[in-house]
Amino acid sequence: MLDLAKLARIEISDAEAEKLSREFDAILGYVSEVKEVVPEQHSNILKNVGVFNVMREDANPHESGIYTEKILNEAPARQDNFIKVKKIL
Repeated sequence: MLDLAKLARIEISDAEAEKLSREFDAILGYVSEVKEVVPEQHSNILKNVGVFNVMREDANPHESGIYTEKILNEAPARQDNFIKVKKIL
C-alpha cells in the first residue's frame, strides 16, 4: 500500500497504510463476489451489443433553408446570413 501511495504522490503513515490495505482487500473481495453473481454470458451480451442508430428516419423533411430568414430576423444582430455574436476569445 505504501508503494501505491508513493506512485500517487501522497503521504500516509504506516497505520493508515495498514487500514487502507484491509479496506482494499475487502473491496477486492466484494468485486469477486459480484463477478460470481453476474454470469460471464451476461457481460458478453453487453459487449456484443455494439453501437446502433436509435434515431428515426426523417419521413417528411422540410425544405432546406425555409426557416433561415425567420431565425435571422429574430437574432439581436446579424451579418449577411449569419447570426452575429460577441467575440469570446
